[in-house]
Amino acid sequence: MTTSVHRRPGEEQEAAVTTVLTVNAGSSSLKSHLVDAEHETVLAERTISHLPSREETHELLDGLLDEASHSGVEVDAVAHRLVHGGSEVRKATLADEDSIRAAWQAASLAPAHVPAALHLLEYTRDRLPDRPQVLCPDTAFHVGLPEEAATYPLPARWRERFGLRRYGFHGLSFQWATRRAAALLPGAADRLLLAHLGGGASVCAVRGGRSMDTSMGFTPLEGLPMTTRSGSVDPGMLLWLLTKEDPLTSADLADGLYHRSGLLGLSNGRSADTRDLVAAAAEGDTASELALAVFAHRTARELAGCATALDRIDAVVFTGEIGWDQPEVRSAVCARLALLGVSDSLSGNRSNDGLISEQGAAVPVLVIQTREELSLAAEAAAIVRR
Repeated sequence: MTTSVHRRPGEEQEAAVTTVLTVNAGSSSLKSHLVDAEHETVLAERTISHLPSREETHELLDGLLDEASHSGVEVDAVAHRLVHGGSEVRKATLADEDSIRAAWQAASLAPAHVPAALHLLEYTRDRLPDRPQVLCPDTAFHVGLPEEAATYPLPARWRERFGLRRYGFHGLSFQWATRRAAALLPGAADRLLLAHLGGGASVCAVRGGRSMDTSMGFTPLEGLPMTTRSGSVDPGMLLWLLTKEDPLTSADLADGLYHRSGLLGLSNGRSADTRDLVAAAAEGDTASELALAVFAHRTARELAGCATALDRIDAVVFTGEIGWDQPEVRSAVCARLALLGVSDSLSGNRSNDGLISEQGAAVPVLVIQTREELSLAAEAAAIVRR
């Protein structure tokens, strides 16, 4: 667990600042921040970089709130990242009995994320009963997807009965990256291809700040291979596996697709971490080489596919933990996008957001650090101030 606490700047302006506690439950981590939403400043933060137990999550939140109190920081609202809001929670909304009930209905669509987030909501409501709690769905950024991008080619009766459609995810990250790209390339970042590469991975095409297409769909399993998730695979193959003489069960499939595939499966169980795979590949490990090559190929293919939703490409943006700090992956992806005018002549990592392509590149390439906590705080502050 890591922790960092900072005194709020401008104590004399305390009453004018909305301080938001953000709670971000990932599939294998937990991040929580105290954010000065007015000045977009992180005042305090704590992180658990593994799948935490219920006790660890409570300890993290208790410790952060206690340290904040000792530092003179008071929480005005709590923002919860909700990976999947389903068909009901389509935008940031105050958490009440109705919205919480609706959010629980989406739990089976993102079982590694939604239940954990809602249990943490219950806990923060007990700890801060007089503070507004806000549900911030990752799917909200993609609510306006064009129908041709949102609709599955399935029987209409299935789509209507089960609400089958493409939702898209990583919206809080894409929202922040879109905003930052506009600031870094003023007047020249209207049409973007974005890649959020991390434990979960997806790409998105943005035009005028609006999501036009994205690689994830009904659940966070579609699209790119991820650290342990398969991404898209042939559904006919899955049907075949269910009907073999010694078939896999649905539980076998779920466990394999979510927890044993992706980079971990491609590397024969060596690692799900690209840093380990880059090092192993440099030493000649062929499985690690293949894992990185498949990841780069599929990322580039999804980006190229999303490009068809745009009439031009103003920039390519990498974000997420891998996108931010794995230059080998970025170069391998961009090398496959030369047909779109994207250069693979890239610089290495940066300490801040900005260009990694050469000046004058036909399609600039940027890295932008993931700041989901700032998107969460902004969403919650906007709701609370209404």
